[in-house]
Amino acid sequence: MAAYTLVNAGKTVTILEARDRIGGRIHTINNNGFSTYVELGAEFVHGNLPVTLSLLKEAGIDTSGVNFEMWQHNDGTFKQSDTFIDGWDMLLEKLNHLKHDMSLHEFLEENFRGNEHINMRSQVQSYVAGYDTADALDASAFALRNEWNNEDEDAQHRINGGYGGMIAYLARVCSNAGNNILLNTVARDIITKNNSVEVIDANGVGYIASKVIVALPLGILQAPDGAAGAIRFYPKPDEHLNAVKNIGFGSVIKILMEFDEIFWEGEAVAQLAGKDFPKMGFLFTDEIIPTFWTQAPAHSPLLTGWLGGPPARDKKDATPETILQWALASLGKVFKMSSEVLNGKLVAWHVGNWTADPYTQGSYTYDKTESSEARKALQKPVENTIYFAGEYLYEGPAMGTVEAALTSGKNVAEMVLTT
Repeated sequence: MAAYTLVNAGKTVTILEARDRIGGRIHTINNNGFSTYVELGAEFVHGNLPVTLSLLKEAGIDTSGVNFEMWQHNDGTFKQSDTFIDGWDMLLEKLNHLKHDMSLHEFLEENFRGNEHINMRSQVQSYVAGYDTADALDASAFALRNEWNNEDEDAQHRINGGYGGMIAYLARVCSNAGNNILLNTVARDIITKNNSVEVIDANGVGYIASKVIVALPLGILQAPDGAAGAIRFYPKPDEHLNAVKNIGFGSVIKILMEFDEIFWEGEAVAQLAGKDFPKMGFLFTDEIIPTFWTQAPAHSPLLTGWLGGPPARDKKDATPETILQWALASLGKVFKMSSEVLNGKLVAWHVGNWTADPYTQGSYTYDKTESSEARKALQKPVENTIYFAGEYLYEGPAMGTVEAALTSGKNVAEMVLTT
């Protein structure tokens, strides 16, 4: 998005991409045995988001509204409910009266201590881990309050053909103007000298420009020296590198599974649950893989499993095969089917372990109490030469989304153009 904005202003850009594909945490798969495209990364448009929807309109890409039911499975029983936290109204009321920011953990300990609130505390921490992929120990209570007060759950969309079409459009605009997108090019060193910058890749090839936009995931900027995707700066911009430590970056594992039938609908499941699930969108459970969703309102045999937050971080070193078996075992317990039977029904599968991915090392941003000040530091260029961009620099209710990434790319390119 940054390159697209600069190209539209007549500038020449070169994009260095570490992977063998473009898109980063947007990854639309059109093969691997699946009968249709699937989203290994970003999937939804969470609300009427202006930058995302405007770009899709420009690219001629349509969206489809998402309309479904939320279900929960606890202690062997199913319940349709959009409420995941006991005492939600009381929780929000206390949050709205909070005068000074603190971690969510501290807020819960201060306001909901005691055995009578033990379920609420557990539910809040699980919700924040699942939805925000965050750790309650350092997640900002103010940021979560802002998010929860601005939720727009009635305006969810999926992109027809997947998010990959939007990324392809941005790349096409850049390439058609004569600019290079270099794949399998892992940046290693960024050297600034005499109002210019040189980026040296893992093969020792150098690229010299007047300015560089560092559009890496926050997990890479936080990675220790020597890690697979880590970047070295010469000289070190200490203020900026210290600031990246004060923004939270979550963990996630996403499991895509296509079956030979929609086994979560039909008579057998209706007898088990007391009701059929033709509109079930999300299913929340107490299993090792706790969250699943369907393609509702479309009737598709694709199920997506989701593990976020500290539990995903703790399991990041598991093999894809192990993670798949956890997902099947979780589904088996819920729907009273053996893992062997579910294995036999499996047509295609793919695990997106973004936390173990060397060029991501996590999921998406969440705020710590220091994050607002950290963003101010990172939004300042280093000697008008090095600029930072990414969803972690967005401040607003659409944190951690494609909208946040697009907005940051657009904003940093406009800053480059003005300087």
